[in-house]
Amino acid sequence: MSDQQFRMGVIAGAIVLVAVITSLRFCGQMSLPPKPPEIRAASGTSRQLLTKSTASPEVYRQFLQTDAELAGVRAPSVEDMARKFAYRVDDARHALELGNPPIEVAGLRLHIEKTGDQVVLVIQNTVDSDVAYHVVTNASSLVTCDDARPLPFDAMVLHMHGQATRAECTGGPPLYVTKAETVEIPPLSAYYLDQLPTKLVGLDDHTARGHRGASTKEPCSAVMPAVVQSGLERGDIGWRDLVDFYARHRCQTYQFPSSYRAINADGQRQIPVVDSAM
Repeated sequence: MSDQQFRMGVIAGAIVLVAVITSLRFCGQMSLPPKPPEIRAASGTSRQLLTKSTASPEVYRQFLQTDAELAGVRAPSVEDMARKFAYRVDDARHALELGNPPIEVAGLRLHIEKTGDQVVLVIQNTVDSDVAYHVVTNASSLVTCDDARPLPFDAMVLHMHGQATRAECTGGPPLYVTKAETVEIPPLSAYYLDQLPTKLVGLDDHTARGHRGASTKEPCSAVMPAVVQSGLERGDIGWRDLVDFYARHRCQTYQFPSSYRAINADGQRQIPVVDSAM
């Protein structure tokens, strides 16, 4: 190609480019794809957003349905879970002797037996319902209780008319019951409490040793918040408050709020209850 031909080609190309630009400028516009909608980040921290989600009655209702299917029980309604649970307590001091008739306290029938060198406490539920239960015992200073071999049992729940045998002490009686408490609970609540670490309802090592709860693919944390622990030590929070909360809330999702107290009337609180400080 000669220089003259090259120059003519450049000039022709320039003329075509000017014509295209002029056409676009005065005769039309280039078609561009629509601008995607602006994505706005949800307000609040991730913890606040999680709290808002779990506080939703609809989310809670879905948990009840799913958990009831896993437990093989009827799914309660949100209203069912907001009802008062019957509570019984006996804080008188009762002595238990071998061979004596059982005593009945707070819906429980109690007696002691000797198994080898150990004294064991037999606890029977006399109520027509599953119950969460708490039995506090002590013995005389002449009896050793720390060395008793644990027996496997459920330290959290006694099913309707069920029975548990708890290792107490080595040596002989008497054994003293200083407090007994029960809370009547529906079947799904029994399922919830059987998954719960005993420390989360304030059970001491003596009471809870040997406990065998329900196994689950999603275990609950055994860490009690410091503010709840201090409330328990001061007596501001009790076993009943902790059991009442966790009987209504799955421990994998909900954590006991330090301000929570047991429900004393149907519909007294909206369920679920979440810590507003989160």
